[in-house]
Amino acid sequence: MRWIDRIPMLWLAGIAVYLAGAPFVPEPHLVEKWRMLLDGTLGKPIDVFDFFLHTTPLVVLFIRLWREAQRRRQAKD
Repeated sequence: MRWIDRIPMLWLAGIAVYLAGAPFVPEPHLVEKWRMLLDGTLGKPIDVFDFFLHTTPLVVLFIRLWREAQRRRQAKD
């Protein structure tokens, strides 16, 4: 998991926000794919790939933020 720590936070946040919103018009793919997942219509391989493509950077960002918070908490103690 140290490889996640080496990714610059600014780049990671920028990529995560961009891919979460792209394409911005008429509706972000992430919103569309989550709606499809909740409706049970996320079945085509391209849709599943698209779901993971747009979700993965957010997951990595959350893991990075969680690890950073854990590291700061340990340094404080």
